[in-house]
Amino acid sequence: MALEKRVLTGITTSGVPHLGNLAGAILPAIEASRHQFTSSFLFLADYHSLIKSQDPAMTHNSSFEIAASWLACGLDPNKVTFYRQSDIPEIMELAWILSCVTAKGLMNRAHAYKAATAINKEKEVPDLDKGVLMGLFNYPILMAADILAFNADQVPVGGDQKQHLEMARDIAARFNYLYGEVFKLPEAVINSETGVLPGIDGQKMSKSYNNT
Repeated sequence: MALEKRVLTGITTSGVPHLGNLAGAILPAIEASRHQFTSSFLFLADYHSLIKSQDPAMTHNSSFEIAASWLACGLDPNKVTFYRQSDIPEIMELAWILSCVTAKGLMNRAHAYKAATAINKEKEVPDLDKGVLMGLFNYPILMAADILAFNADQVPVGGDQKQHLEMARDIAARFNYLYGEVFKLPEAVINSETGVLPGIDGQKMSKSYNNT
């Protein structure tokens, strides 16, 4: 008898969904949810959106737009657990617990943080951390909590998110070393045919870059 496999992925509610979301998360997640022995957890990442925007109306509207996109592409809410991140308070509780076993050095290596400090270095800003919010710095820990809270086996993501999955595995392994085998080590599912879709300015296509 085949064992059930848990698949989890989310989309940040920071704007209108774009082709990168479609190729990297929406379509792979829907395809996975149709497999007989798959249990899917798909969510609207509204806490993550606070890193990029403090506009409540935008986050609210984006939640509906992304939910509508998922449903329009064929998501069956009777076959998946479809939820909003902020409706599960235990995710935030777990994020704090995981932060207490996560080395700062690991977070220092996160791409988003390194990119922010590199910009300051290029501009010759004395304080390389200028403008860096703790939400951005801790982003990989919250993402780990999203995944580990449901003990997901697989996480369909774009190639740019691979590092965050590796960090989630590192954090889970550290927790398990300290407290026993509590968490599974999740696997990233990346469609090698899509890669990272560029926006109209050549950067990675992103809602927050407004380049879709």
